[in-house]
Parts: sequence; structure tokens; C-alpha cells
Amino acid sequence: MYSSGWPAGAAEPRHGRGRELAQALGCMHGAPSQLASLSLAHCSSLKDASVLSMIPALGLSLRVLDLSSCVALTNRTLQAICTYLTHLSVLRLAWCRELCDWGLRGLGEPVQGTQVWDPRGLGGRGGPWDQLPSCPSQVSVGVFKGKLRRNLRSKGFFPQSRPELEHQASGTKDACPEPQGPSLLTLRALQELDLTACSKLTDASLAKVLQFLQLRQLSLSLLPELTDNGLVAVARGCPSLEHLALSHCSRLSDKGWAQAASSWPRLQHLNLSSCSQLIEQTLDAIGQACRQLRVLDVATCPGINMAAVRRFQAQLPQVSCVQSRFVGGADLTLTL
Repeated sequence: MYSSGWPAGAAEPRHGRGRELAQALGCMHGAPSQLASLSLAHCSSLKDASVLSMIPALGLSLRVLDLSSCVALTNRTLQAICTYLTHLSVLRLAWCRELCDWGLRGLGEPVQGTQVWDPRGLGGRGGPWDQLPSCPSQVSVGVFKGKLRRNLRSKGFFPQSRPELEHQASGTKDACPEPQGPSLLTLRALQELDLTACSKLTDASLAKVLQFLQLRQLSLSLLPELTDNGLVAVARGCPSLEHLALSHCSRLSDKGWAQAASSWPRLQHLNLSSCSQLIEQTLDAIGQACRQLRVLDVATCPGINMAAVRRFQAQLPQVSCVQSRFVGGADLTLTL
């Protein structure tokens, strides 16, 4: 897995050593020719600059990249990965909390200062705020200022007719963000993706970029903005999942699982611990659709009781492990 001449530990640095390794790789004219796996996990001081200098040198042989808990990394690193490391099969970005929707989608970075404060608190209704672009992140500062100046002039002294306002509003829709660079979708060979605790991510990006027909393992745990709509979109985009972790996703409900479960017939390991809105009907839907399931974790799910767990186990006798501690609010490790 490592190239000749490289010590086995060189690809698994810890803490401060990761930065030195990144800088060393970045200074090389060519990467180790056989380097297939690189772990910089838990290098909390690792910055974008070090990674950006390293990534182009890694080459197309790299298949596994682990940047878990590199908490200072941002969308710049992700977009560099999507540009140069398109043959990756495993990408771990757990706890990279600075990753945002626009980075996953390959959009341009939002321009600072384009958001306009409405002093009347109308939330954008009426006046020139009615015509502000719906996607300001893609509007240049100069164009934005020009439009705002014209809107203020027209609304202050020469009110426009409603049809013209509607025409302008329809025109701003055409300015919605378009990809400016590579998105996560360029990593077509991905089989494992870990986005645990990337808490700034929402349905807006997850529903767009999680479309990997060959993806086998996915972790979206600790994403507070993941909703049923996002879950259904991910299910349709990643139908080959075998391992799925969604623990502590408090906005997921039975409604989402009723639609998503049928898309995952190959699912074998499922973690739903601490998903507070799930109920016993959720287990019924999963049991009917995911017939290959072997391991299920519903610990600390207050809406699921022990009777539902027993019914699920009877429905799928091949399930070898069901973690059900504190379901329904009780510590079942003590009562069973």
C-alpha cells in the first residue's frame, strides 16, 4: 500500500506531524508512486495551505484519504480533492465542521457583504428588498450595487408597475448558483464517505451531490439540518448502501423512512441511535424493505419501545445484533 522507501507509519501521522508530512509531500516533484492510502486523521492543526500544496503531488494512485477531525480544513481543501484525487474510493471528512453546502456543490464562495439588512424587519417583502437576488452568493459586488442603486431610485421616486417587478423577479431566478468548480460528484469511484458532524451541511447540498450508485458505506451522523426530504433524496441517489449511520439526526421521522427504506434492499448495518422522532412504525418499514439487515442500532430512541424491537427481531431473524439501550426512555440493558 505504501511506496518503497517509505516507513509504514509515514502515512498515518498524528497531531502536529501531519502538517510536516503534508508540507514534505507538497515539496516533492512527484508523490510516492504506489501510495494508495493516506491518513491525516486527528491532525487538528492542519490547515488548508498545507493540504493544498500536498494534494496535487499525491497522484491518481491514492484510493483512501482520511482527514477525520482535521477541524481547521475548509471547502478549499474539499474542492482540491475533487479536482486532483478523482480516483478516491474512500473519503473520510468526519468532524470537518467548516465544510459548507457550497463547497460540496462546487459553487463559488459567497461574496462577503452582499447580504442586505432590512431595517424595517419585513424579511424582504416590499421596497427594494423585494427585488434582491435570491442567490446573492453568485452576484458580483459591482453588479449587486448597481442593481440595488437602480432599485432604490425606482422605488423611492418612480414606482414601477407590478408586471415589471415580476419580470425582474423572474430574471433573478436565472442567476441562481451554477457550478463554478468540481463538486463531490466528480468522485465517481467513491465506495465509502464519512461526513459525520459536518454540521453546516444541509439538504441543499446532500440531496444534490450524494448520487453515487456504487457507494457502499455512508455516515451522516450528527447532521442537525438533515431532514426527511434529504433522506429520501440520498436513498434514491445511493441505492447500493450496505452500511448507513444516521445517529443523532433529530429531524428524521417515520415519514421519511416510509419513503426511503425501499431504496435500500442491500442495507446490512444501520445506526439510528438518538433519532428522537422515530417511532415503532419506522422499524416496520425498515423490516419490510431491508431484508438483508444484520445489525441495527436504535439506542436512546424514545419513540421506539421494546415490543417494537421484539417484533422487528421476529420479522428478521437473521439480524444478529440490535442495540436497544434506553429505547422508550428505559435502560434495557438492566431490564432484560
